[in-house]
Amino acid sequence: MSVTLQGHILTPRGFVKGALSVTDDGRIASIEGEPVDEREVRDSALPIFMPGFIDLHVHGGAGRDIMEGGDAAARVSELHATHGTTAMLATTMTAPMSDLERAFRALKSVCATRSPQGARVLGVHLEGPYINAGKLGAQPNFARPVHAEELRRLNDMAPIRLVTLAPETAGNMDAIESLVQAGYRVQLGHTLGSYEDGVEAMKRGATGFTHLFNAMSGLHHREPGMVGAALAHATYSEIIPDLLHAHPGAIRVALRSIPHLYCVTDSTAAAGMPDGEYKLGRHKVTKCLGGVRLADGTLAGSTLTMDQALRNLVNELGLGLVDASRRVSTNAADYMGVVERGRLSVGAWADMAVLDRDLKLTDVYIEGASIEHAHAG
Repeated sequence: MSVTLQGHILTPRGFVKGALSVTDDGRIASIEGEPVDEREVRDSALPIFMPGFIDLHVHGGAGRDIMEGGDAAARVSELHATHGTTAMLATTMTAPMSDLERAFRALKSVCATRSPQGARVLGVHLEGPYINAGKLGAQPNFARPVHAEELRRLNDMAPIRLVTLAPETAGNMDAIESLVQAGYRVQLGHTLGSYEDGVEAMKRGATGFTHLFNAMSGLHHREPGMVGAALAHATYSEIIPDLLHAHPGAIRVALRSIPHLYCVTDSTAAAGMPDGEYKLGRHKVTKCLGGVRLADGTLAGSTLTMDQALRNLVNELGLGLVDASRRVSTNAADYMGVVERGRLSVGAWADMAVLDRDLKLTDVYIEGASIEHAHAG
């Protein structure tokens, strides 16, 4: 049965005040209405319909970790759906092959069939193991160079869409072109590589950076580092806008420098949960004081959700709703080449976050169906 929804609707051309209708198969059939200024949208009591959020870096949530296998990924997708995420990449950790195989065997079914209450899992973000052991961050120390056969075996179990690697690790730079030709998107992270390494990796086909500023060589005016390569040359990059992983000033620098900067949560099992101990791959991590850390104090992923990311962009960093929406949805879709998500336009999937004037979620639609009035605070 088709559905018609009314309110302020964010289209690729801006907001309209009107109606959006959804087909029986979950796609947008029509959008009708008059253009309206963004300021009027925030002043109105009408619901705000925005493209559903897209998160390309999700390790966990609801007390569950992607690396567990079993039904963990389905439960994680359900938690994030209640916070407006309508599509995501399940993100694995640096780990022995046996651990990765367990996770990938479980991910096959969740990538093929969406949980009715969950976000669409578009595939896997392989964050490591092809990283620099000297820049692990919160990754367990199972770093190793790119291994083509290992990748093939994993991809046969569940589709790998994104690979994070350190280009300076022996053999990795030479592997980038073949990875890109095989259909993987390659981004740079957990790296001690130089500015020159970053530029060369992009020439060979790397197109993004993993949690910009975090776990990479920093910017110095005589040694620009991997951060400098990103700020000077990147079109796309992830950033974690929880205001812990990067200072608001650093986020502003990235917003001015990288045209299609997009937000990720890098969320862990602790997302949506009380303070306490949780798993992150083989690590134990502790949620306290609004963050997640290893025993030595190292930040270990986040508790961020995408609805809070949106509010941080608007309320703390001063972005307009249209720009903020691109950062939590459209840019990530474009980066992955996903044309039927990340925008409210005729023919696209009806993936929508419905918000009130305070940018609190009042409902979430995934492929045309409400997930039963999800509320996130």
